[in-house]
Amino acid sequence: MNWQDKAHLRIPGPTPIPLRIQQAMSKPMIGHRGQAASRLLQECATSLRALFGTTHTPLILTGSGTSALEAAVTNAVQPGDEAIVVVTGAFGDRFAKIVERYGIALHRLDVPWGTSCSPEQLATFVQNHPRAKAVFLTYCETSTAVLNPIAELAKAVHDHSDALVIVDGVSCLGAVPCHMDDWQVDIMVTGSQKVLMLPPGLAMVAVSERAWKRIEQQTQPRFYLDLTAYKRSMEQHSAPYTPAVSLLYGLKEALLMLEEEGWENVFARHQRLMRMTRAGLRALGLPLLTSDDDASPTVTAIDGRQTAWDTESLRKHMSEMNVTIAGGQQHLKGQIARIGHMGYCDELDVLTVLGVLEMACFKMGVPVELGTGVKAAQEVILHV
Repeated sequence: MNWQDKAHLRIPGPTPIPLRIQQAMSKPMIGHRGQAASRLLQECATSLRALFGTTHTPLILTGSGTSALEAAVTNAVQPGDEAIVVVTGAFGDRFAKIVERYGIALHRLDVPWGTSCSPEQLATFVQNHPRAKAVFLTYCETSTAVLNPIAELAKAVHDHSDALVIVDGVSCLGAVPCHMDDWQVDIMVTGSQKVLMLPPGLAMVAVSERAWKRIEQQTQPRFYLDLTAYKRSMEQHSAPYTPAVSLLYGLKEALLMLEEEGWENVFARHQRLMRMTRAGLRALGLPLLTSDDDASPTVTAIDGRQTAWDTESLRKHMSEMNVTIAGGQQHLKGQIARIGHMGYCDELDVLTVLGVLEMACFKMGVPVELGTGVKAAQEVILHV
């Protein structure tokens, strides 16, 4: 029997939505210019400070994570400027495409997919491009399951340049520490459909004082994504354009859930889920795309290029058992499989995914011993 309401979505976003958040989003609609909406927006923005690690008030946009990436580009740099984009996968490449689309001179630091950027690499590159006005980084590269060392990379930039440091934190913020102010990150963005356990539709942006000074000097035309408009409205506990009110109800509840768990516990849970997943896959003899040092706590990638079997067949067999994992992107399409373990995810979810993965491998004729991956993950939980 195929019970769709019991489907297990284990892709790196969108992620499953807890019932508690679904119920919050089902509240009756309110007027978006009324006092209730103002309080809701203010409460969400205040709670978001802990997520970003900032004393500044984050901005909330109605749009996907990509809208926040575009806003970061159009507000911080303009045609004729030079910018550096560090590309460790498909989403670094997306940053580069946005930069190019707006007529900004792009200096692209390409890092082999599956590895992180080192501070030494970036420092050298920044010194070679002293006119760059901004450096764009990706905290978690979803397409390759790589976590870049943002604190160290930001320092490498500031040691050699006055360029703004702009970071895509869409697929990891909330699952990993973020100390934006301490790290001197100038713009950090994230989205609703990852660790925050919401549907797609909200983007959050936090901006440093240094970045605001640059933004206010920019002449690049922009309208819906003009961050100064959001700042002015947020100072009045409002939004410049119609906000996604139901999603704001969900965001308030999601942040409350994470606060109740405790941020350090949330970070530890994601680390544990990552270790379980990697231990289970290794026990099954499945190659991983990233090293332990570069691994993200929100997504793990199987490197199908090192196997005699097809990762798309693996995904197909797993989907027939109501477990959905992701494939690769761009040149890794059909070459890797990615397992998301972020947000509304716990140890039992990982055990389920590994158990189904074992059965899928068995059906494909992959030589695995049933229970091996699950056992290895259980040992992580039990500290055996």
